[in-house]
Amino acid sequence: MFDNKDRTDINELGEFGLIKYLTEAVEITESSTVKGIGDDAAVLDFSNKKTLISTDLLLEGIHFDLRYVPLKHLGYKAVQVNLSDIYAMNGLASQITFSIGLSSKFPLEAVEEIYEGALIACKKYNVDLVGGDTSASAQGLVISVTSIGYADTDKIAYRSGAKEGDLLCVSGDLGGAYVGLQLLEREKNIFLENPEIQPDLEGKDYIIERQLKPEARKDVVQLFEAYSIQPNAMIDVSDGLASEILHICNASKVGCKLYEEKIPLDPMTYETAREFGLDPTVCALSGGEDYELLFTVPQDQYDKIKNQLDISIIGYITEEHAGCEMISKSGHVHPITAQGWNAFRSKNS
Repeated sequence: MFDNKDRTDINELGEFGLIKYLTEAVEITESSTVKGIGDDAAVLDFSNKKTLISTDLLLEGIHFDLRYVPLKHLGYKAVQVNLSDIYAMNGLASQITFSIGLSSKFPLEAVEEIYEGALIACKKYNVDLVGGDTSASAQGLVISVTSIGYADTDKIAYRSGAKEGDLLCVSGDLGGAYVGLQLLEREKNIFLENPEIQPDLEGKDYIIERQLKPEARKDVVQLFEAYSIQPNAMIDVSDGLASEILHICNASKVGCKLYEEKIPLDPMTYETAREFGLDPTVCALSGGEDYELLFTVPQDQYDKIKNQLDISIIGYITEEHAGCEMISKSGHVHPITAQGWNAFRSKNS
């Protein structure tokens, strides 16, 4: 990772010195940030808005593999996956806290890269870094991010708001992050068997980025505002389309019809999945980590949605007793089952 001559032992700085060093580059730009880093707690003022809060924990060996995940990308992704939860409530993210636990194998230069990636994400999405913590870790690298945002009371979209007859919609395309992960895992295994062989990732930039450097869909929330679209229910696609559909349907006590032919797949995702002997539809349904937004809107908003190039109408909401079903390209009906990623599932199961 780093040559010994380039390494700076973190012990040379100590915890407080490390925090001071890492936060020197932090800039405050959000008007809702009254006080950021420097006191015992941040001070925020959202006036008459509702406050939204979400936390994610990323663990080395569970959520990421440092053999192919660049540290700067990891910092960036750690922020993105957390901001996505705020956008999934139809809110805007405004602040984060960023905490990190690391073992002695990580020099200062490694921590710098992680924070650099995090700050790039903050700047791109106009989010203030207002706090966090650092700690020694006996279990490798641990990152915890808390995101804070806001929304008008009547604009918040819960999972429980879907209504019978709603259109089921999703942003972007699905399955790319999962297929990108399969590609990275394959190349890692080839390298471990023969370190002389260089990774073959040529022409696969899109799906690799979908895995290593996802983009939270703030632009979709802004689109809703611009076109006066109010989703009845919404969730981000972190664990696979099937799992997220079931979350909405269970919370809203409704069923749904999903059309396989309507599920958006990028050509590279489709072709690479086939190369791996995988069904592209299954990759979209069960893969996860796409961080697109799945939402429902009333049918009377169809005209506002139909011409949005980055939004796909993939089905509709039914009454609860009709169940959650997918109509395949061949016209067969299949029950939707959740087989998405599970952090508690054994890798060998």
